[in-house]
Amino acid sequence: MSIQNITTSVEEKLRALYNLQLIDSRIDEIKNVLGELPLEIEDLENAIKSIKEKLETNHSHKESVESKISEQKNKIEECNYKLKQYSERIKDVRNEREHESISREREYQTLEIDLAEKTIEKLKELIEELSLQAQDLNEKLEEREGHLDTKKSELDDIMAENKREEDILTKKSKEFAKKIDDDLIEDYQRIRSRFKNGLAIVTHDEQGAAGGSFFVIPPQLQLEIANRKRIIKDEHSGRILVDPHLAEEEQKKIRELV
Repeated sequence: MSIQNITTSVEEKLRALYNLQLIDSRIDEIKNVLGELPLEIEDLENAIKSIKEKLETNHSHKESVESKISEQKNKIEECNYKLKQYSERIKDVRNEREHESISREREYQTLEIDLAEKTIEKLKELIEELSLQAQDLNEKLEEREGHLDTKKSELDDIMAENKREEDILTKKSKEFAKKIDDDLIEDYQRIRSRFKNGLAIVTHDEQGAAGGSFFVIPPQLQLEIANRKRIIKDEHSGRILVDPHLAEEEQKKIRELV
């Protein structure tokens, strides 16, 4: 805690706290303007990653099938080579037994060639199927990448539009924080984190209803709040209370900043 914090009055701390609240609420609004864009971008990036992984798997599968086709073609060449040898050998056959043996080998090699050719046809059909899948995946990839570029451009435009205001507010937020005790800042952040709207500092309306809880604050306590001599919390919500006049004055100052 700095020396400045020790000499800061309760009223100054309340003003600084309320200014922090106004700034944080405005920064929340700026972030909310982004809407679902960050999530949409994340979803598109995940979808693109998934498509690319599928394309890699498809490519690997296709290479494996092409390798098997080459193996079958080599097998056919080997069989044809053996058939040629058997055709030469059968010319010199001297007995029926040897003739039958070579004939069976020729028949076997012919069957092997037929089987290899049928296997190649099936593998070629699989190649065609994989190529169609790859084409479909590439079309989806191109579509998703186009959407991603559009969404990122929209996000960049929104962020650029609000950057100046956010920079000013962030700078002022640090200045106000210096006027507040560390434990009070921590209390403020803790209260703020409890509520969806992030409101830790609230005022009351003309009827005395506190912001957030809407329970009526007793007149005596309203006077104490207006005196700004101590930090007072709403007993129902736990939020820190400031009087409407202080709130109005600080709201005007913040509007003039941006």
